[in-house]
Amino acid sequence: MKILVTGVCGQLGHDVVNHATGRGHEVIGSDIAERYSGIKDDTPVTKVAYVSLDITDREAVMNVVSEIGPDAIIHCAAWTAVDDAEEDENRSKVDAINHLGTQYIAQAAKAVDAKMMYISTDYVFDGEGDRPWQPDDKNYAPINVYGQSKLEGELSVCSILDKYFIVRIAWVFGLNGNNFIKTMIRVGKTHDSVRVVNDQIGTPTYTLDLSRLLVDMIESEKYGYYHATQSEAALGEYISWYDFCCEFYRQYGLDTRVIPVTTEEFGLNRAARPCNSRLDKSKLLENGFDPLPSWKDAVARYLKEAKL
Repeated sequence: MKILVTGVCGQLGHDVVNHATGRGHEVIGSDIAERYSGIKDDTPVTKVAYVSLDITDREAVMNVVSEIGPDAIIHCAAWTAVDDAEEDENRSKVDAINHLGTQYIAQAAKAVDAKMMYISTDYVFDGEGDRPWQPDDKNYAPINVYGQSKLEGELSVCSILDKYFIVRIAWVFGLNGNNFIKTMIRVGKTHDSVRVVNDQIGTPTYTLDLSRLLVDMIESEKYGYYHATQSEAALGEYISWYDFCCEFYRQYGLDTRVIPVTTEEFGLNRAARPCNSRLDKSKLLENGFDPLPSWKDAVARYLKEAKL
């Protein structure tokens, strides 16, 4: 299969490229950079074809996708700086990337009859209550600019295409780029204590595990909405960012004190954050896909690979 992967300079896109190539697929990576150096942080990378592409340029998207003629597109490119998205000067850029850019990719996919996978987020929901969100829930109510832009991307994909996957993830960490684990370990090495919110509940997503699942899915025709985060340690046992931090500090060997605080007490985020990020992943099993391993297992493997 010929697969176009967007956003290959990011945490997820890089891992998807490596995994799809390892499966024997012909992979073309794209990002806005003129060149794809491959990787940061000295982690391995597979050599792939690369094309520079600004997804906010509709004509460029249509031309590139037409020239490549992919069988499938895995759309990982996105604006992911949630707080910066709230700034007035950034709002049009966020919409151009997450909404219009996704719309252009979907239109291009339709033109060449390619299946498309769009990576979305729990932020399309309002984060109220404690019921896990179902993949096919339609009671969208984003509470920040980032979430609204990702929802607009979802709606574009499902209105344009029949052959699509919309995969929602949360709390992403990977080898390529920065993430919560890297940041908090760096801070923990220089501080006696850290404050971490304990009223935002969900489960994290390790890009290395997710990339395997995404390639499994794109090889199939089991289209629709899915949720894909790491499995809970026990069925239905979701965690907070505080729990997450305590565990990777324990595994890493840091004795830095972790102080639980509410989102309101933390008070440093410009964008509102959903408290309920519980994502029900049972649809994966129902459709024959292997769920991601437990989050504690993912943390152990990540710390070993990342060498922080």
